[in-house]
Amino acid sequence: MIFFVTGGSRGIGEAIVLDALREGHDVAFTYRENRAAAERVLARAKDLAPGRRCLAYALDVRDSSAVESVADRVLDDLGDVHVVVPNAGIAINALAVNMSDEDWREVLDTNLTGAFYVVRQFLPTLIANRFGRIVLVSSMGRGGVSGQAAYAASKAGLVGLGRTLAKEYGKRGITTNTIVPGFIETDMTVERMSEDNRKFWLEYCPLERLGELSEVSKVVLFLASDGAGFINGHAIDITGGLEWAP
Repeated sequence: MIFFVTGGSRGIGEAIVLDALREGHDVAFTYRENRAAAERVLARAKDLAPGRRCLAYALDVRDSSAVESVADRVLDDLGDVHVVVPNAGIAINALAVNMSDEDWREVLDTNLTGAFYVVRQFLPTLIANRFGRIVLVSSMGRGGVSGQAAYAASKAGLVGLGRTLAKEYGKRGITTNTIVPGFIETDMTVERMSEDNRKFWLEYCPLERLGELSEVSKVVLFLASDGAGFINGHAIDITGGLEWAP
């Protein structure tokens, strides 16, 4: 199969890209600005799966015309796409009373609207194939997070989007599911997670640890597999058993 993954140059996106290659799939992934990070992923891909195709494209998912252009290039370069993973996301910390219009729009446009643009662009291809796997990437923050109103709203919106797509396109052989990671050891977590939040997580999470990237990417690979063909419209928690955040 051929995967398309946005935000594939770091963190969860990178893990999905590399695991897909390990399992024998071809992958196209996007990055927003950091070409050096994308080149590092491409180098790892070449070492890991020299027989597979792995291509990187610069893309700001907030721009619908750019999404259209990149999608067309991917289809020209790889010939098809079967699995769509709109993973690109950002978080901007601010209490609701202090959040600017610009920050609100940037988070919603990246995390939610950008995911919609990507899915919408590839739906005709999936429909024509009468087969497809769409995996949206939400967050435990969908339930509300102090200081992250825009992030929480965008991640909650992805769950609703996923369930709607599941209802609309299941009959076309396309499944849509949403993964809901908790705190995972990523660059973003290291950069943004306060020591108090880390202590909270380790105290209250039943597994008493943060999640690992592979524990997220392998769920995505399963949802793309034949074994998950009857799983549709679900939000799948990957949280170690802790379902809420302060």
